[in-house]
Amino acid sequence: MATPAVPCPCGLPAAYQECCGPFHSGARSAPTAERLMRSRFSAFAVGDTAYLLRSWHPATRPDRLDLDPEQHWERLEILASERGGMFETEGSVEFRAHYREGRHTGSLHEHSSFSREGGAWVYVGPLSPVDFD
Repeated sequence: MATPAVPCPCGLPAAYQECCGPFHSGARSAPTAERLMRSRFSAFAVGDTAYLLRSWHPATRPDRLDLDPEQHWERLEILASERGGMFETEGSVEFRAHYREGRHTGSLHEHSSFSREGGAWVYVGPLSPVDFD
């Protein structure tokens, strides 16, 4: 798990405890769809399934989420984002998430939909087929 001195997995130039940590703990909510996407990537990287489920739209959220302990999420690239600002209710983020599994490296490419529920951004789901490289 990330510690305060460790850079945040999301790729922004801040320590985990100052960047995505407050979102994961519930102390703050992500202000934009892109920040929610970054915080969800960080949650995958640190294994925070509770946050992943909390930040998933209730209509598309699975009952449970089991992460593969052999899969290590290493780097996130934000390719594009539309809407999803502080004063909007819908948005989308296109990203590529890089992972390592044993000696194999790969990436996941997704264009995701986000919406506000009860004032908080949540992940709805992919807008197009998810592509694993």
